[in-house]
Amino acid sequence: MKLAIKVPRRYFLAAIGGAVALAALAFGFGYARFASDVQRATQRVAHGSRIAATQCGPIEYAEMGEGPALLVVHGAGGGFDQGIEFAAELARRGYRVIAVSRFGYLRTPLPADATPQAQADAHACLLDALAIERAAIAGVSAGAPSSLQFAIRHPQRTRALFLLVPLAYRPDARPADASPPDSRSSGLLGRFMLERAVKSDFLYWLTLRLAPGLVARTILGTPSEALAEASPEEQERAARMMQHIMPLRLRHAGLLNDARVARALQPYPLEKIAAPTLVISVADDLYGTFESAGYTASRIRGARFIGYQRGGHVALGHHGAILDELVSFLSGAANFAVAAL
Repeated sequence: MKLAIKVPRRYFLAAIGGAVALAALAFGFGYARFASDVQRATQRVAHGSRIAATQCGPIEYAEMGEGPALLVVHGAGGGFDQGIEFAAELARRGYRVIAVSRFGYLRTPLPADATPQAQADAHACLLDALAIERAAIAGVSAGAPSSLQFAIRHPQRTRALFLLVPLAYRPDARPADASPPDSRSSGLLGRFMLERAVKSDFLYWLTLRLAPGLVARTILGTPSEALAEASPEEQERAARMMQHIMPLRLRHAGLLNDARVARALQPYPLEKIAAPTLVISVADDLYGTFESAGYTASRIRGARFIGYQRGGHVALGHHGAILDELVSFLSGAANFAVAAL
């Protein structure tokens, strides 16, 4: 015999109401945390930079250090802040670091012509505004196309060229779409990240809180196992990079433009580059830059290529070694320039 217990309707409704109230409270608490994080991210990029009024329009930049000039060109999802974070140690080692915000990032507007060629000319315009005749240029990831074009279009102003995990053409590649290969095959989650989350601060923030490994794979182009095996310091660096992509609303136009540039990559006349060149990439970079980096180096006379096997697009475990290589390279490039005079 079954015993039926009748629950008064008012208790049932009260329970549902309580659950809804708890859910609303949890959402409200989460959204308040999100709003606080976005406000903090917005304040972080609101300071530390300047706007140069150049012949190519307004360009945001930040400076750090003294010595030979090094123009740092950030990757996708960056801005002057990403460049400063990468090159702060170089400033402490005796270089004048100029970190630019590329077209569509933070306070640099997106012009009608936002091609790598136009961006390269804008780099030259910034140097003009700062009264810098020659500079080394460091292009990271999606900063590579305009850095290459700068060396091609402004050879007399290029003291040295450095490319790290570069977005670059190679003849055997499929048409690029600026997304990591594994994210294109990771189903709904990968498509969600690349088509929705990067367009919304809230969706990106929520995914970063719930599934940081997914963000590492699809946005940082770094295998989860590489992140898990990294030192605590390197894991913190990766976490900071993921966090500092916010606020996305101030980088969205630049991200979309980078995707257009990636889809339209064409071979450049790399044989025209005369500046000393160093190219570095990582074999398990999920953006597939290893082969294109090797190809690019092979087409530039005298270029040196360094390849690491593990570490993903952010070169986990190699950050210090890369900075050491870059300092050594820049010192050698300075000696080369003196000898060439």
